[in-house]
Amino acid sequence: MNPLWRRPWFGPLVALLCVYALFAGLAPSTFTGTLNLATMARQTVVVAITSLGMTYIILLGGIDLSVGSAVALTSVVVARLLDGGSSLLVALLLGVLTPALAGTLTGLLTTRVRLTPFIVTLGSMSVLRGLAKGLADEQKIDADPRGIDLWMNAGSGATLPAGVWLAFGLAVIGALVLEHTVFGRHVLAIGSNAQTARLCGVPVERVTLSVDALAGALAGVAGVLEFATLTVGDPTDSIGLELEAIAAVVIGGGSLSGGQGSVPGAMLGALLMTVIKTGCTHVGVPNWVQEIVTGSIIVVAMGIDRLRRR
Repeated sequence: MNPLWRRPWFGPLVALLCVYALFAGLAPSTFTGTLNLATMARQTVVVAITSLGMTYIILLGGIDLSVGSAVALTSVVVARLLDGGSSLLVALLLGVLTPALAGTLTGLLTTRVRLTPFIVTLGSMSVLRGLAKGLADEQKIDADPRGIDLWMNAGSGATLPAGVWLAFGLAVIGALVLEHTVFGRHVLAIGSNAQTARLCGVPVERVTLSVDALAGALAGVAGVLEFATLTVGDPTDSIGLELEAIAAVVIGGGSLSGGQGSVPGAMLGALLMTVIKTGCTHVGVPNWVQEIVTGSIIVVAMGIDRLRRR
C-alpha cells in the first residue's frame, strides 16, 4: 500500500488546508464559523457532483464540455414539467434521464463514429444550451419546487442539507467503484492505454459508453440540485461549470492524458475552489482578481502534472 503522502489526493488536501489556514488568518472571524462552513459545503455540491462524472471521463482520456449546458437543461426540464402539472417524481426522473440520454449519444458518436470527445462535446454544449433556451422560450421558468428546495436549504442554521449528504454519498460510491470493481479497473486500463486494454479483452466501447451515460446522469442530478437551489429553470445558468469541473479534477491530481486521477482528489479540488472564492469575498478581493487566481491555480496544477509524469 502506498504511504499517505504518495496518494493522489494528498497534495490537494495539503493545498486545501493551507489555503483555508491563510484565509482563516486574513478574513474576519465569520469565515471560520460553522454557518460559513455549511454555506461553502452547499456551494460545492453542484461542482462536486459534475466533477465526479468528469473524473471518470478524464480517467478514460476524454473530456466533456457540455456538462454546464446539461445542468441548465435539467433545471429547465424539471421546472417545465412541474409548472405543467407533472408529478414531482416524473419531473425528477425525466430531468436526470435527459442528460443521461445526451451522454449516451455522445458515447455512441465517440465509440461508433470515432469522433473525438472534444469535438462531440463542444457541439453538444451548444445543442443542449439551445434546447434549454427553446424549451424555456428564452426566459426563466418559475415553478413550485414542492419541497425539494429544502434539499439545498437547511434554513438559517449551520445544518448540512440533504444535497450535501447526497453529494458525499455519490462521491463515496464513485470512489469505491473506481478502486474496488472490475469496471473501475477497466476505466483505468483504458485511460492508461486503450489499445493494450482492448488486446487484454477489456470491452473499451462498452465501458466508454457506460461512463458517458453515467456522467450525463450525474449532470442531471446536479441539475436537479441546481433547481432546488434557485427554484427556477434558467437556460442561461451554469455557464462555465464545465471548466470548474475540469479544473477540480486537474487540481485533484487528474491528468488530461488519462489514466491518472481520483474521486477524493476531485472532491478536494472542487472544495478548494469554493474556499478560494469564499475567502476572497470575505477579504474584499474583486471578482476579476478571483478569476485570475483560479485560472493561475489551474495552470500551476497542469504544470505540476506535467512534471510528475516526466
